[in-house]
Amino acid sequence: MVTDLKNILNSWEPLKDKQEWVLATLYQIEGSSYRKLGAMMLISSLGQRLGMLSGGCLEADIQRHAKQVMSTLTSKTISYDATDEDDLTFQLGIGCGGIVHILLQPIHKANEYLQLEHMRKALNDNIAGHYLQQVNPIIPSGCGEFALNAEQQGLSINRKAQLIEINDATFLDISIYPAPHILIVGGGADAVPVYTLAKQLGWSVTVWDTRPANAKRQYFTNADAILRSKPNQLREYCIENKVDAVVLMAHSVELDASVLCVLADIAFKYIGLLGPKHRRAQVLTQANTSLEKVKSPVFGPVGLNLGGDSPESIALSLISEIHAVFSNKNATSLSNWGNEKC
Repeated sequence: MVTDLKNILNSWEPLKDKQEWVLATLYQIEGSSYRKLGAMMLISSLGQRLGMLSGGCLEADIQRHAKQVMSTLTSKTISYDATDEDDLTFQLGIGCGGIVHILLQPIHKANEYLQLEHMRKALNDNIAGHYLQQVNPIIPSGCGEFALNAEQQGLSINRKAQLIEINDATFLDISIYPAPHILIVGGGADAVPVYTLAKQLGWSVTVWDTRPANAKRQYFTNADAILRSKPNQLREYCIENKVDAVVLMAHSVELDASVLCVLADIAFKYIGLLGPKHRRAQVLTQANTSLEKVKSPVFGPVGLNLGGDSPESIALSLISEIHAVFSNKNATSLSNWGNEKC
């Protein structure tokens, strides 16, 4: 299932003139909601859905309304109220107990495809931006405006949205960020589930390994890049391609240290060293550096304390930790401190 914005738009682009499309956007939430403000979904005339606005419970009904928008080429808003006994959401016994408001807009050449093409290009170029949609009064023909913001920093998992007032009209302003980019150092068998989970989240993934037997494309089919360059060439690559996190898991102190040595002065959001603490010390010593000298936060042993020792369990633990760091969250159970999301 395609759920991240970059892949949603890349899947839509070659089909944009072959089918009719509607953009569905979650523009207002009262109480709790499965998705956050600004979540988007594309729906085609052939029934294809790219993205989700709920846990799967509302999509069929949203699609029904989308067909009306396609036939009339007129935007509309719909609401689902899980607090109302007469509402569909309540009757199905689903939802998060809140009220969600969704804007449906037709997508076609006459309205510049709601400028989704501009957004897609920016995301593919790793450039941030803002997306504006007028929600009140509604624009019948549909309207979306995307503006670049090359100075804006952030990650797609932290996308923020807010309702703003401009000239007596209400707009949904969505901050659009490129997907996170991680570098996996080491292309062994245990790197495959790490790569797989990251790609399922919509992240960009680069795999580096100088050993011919490792990092084979057949095992990392959708990796954004597989590199076999010398370690000193990685520094320029990470800067140019805006790498956010590095995982050192080559199972070679020498290889891990050679990479850490050239990347120590770059401020990544995360550097992880697979293995126990004494191995971390070995890698730091061989790299002729220390935790204090490395500009990035260093995690080692990597991962959250989830239990399990299989490659898949370790990958889940590792990716969960990176996700928490990217989101600036403490990775504790939601049941311990509140109920922001059902």
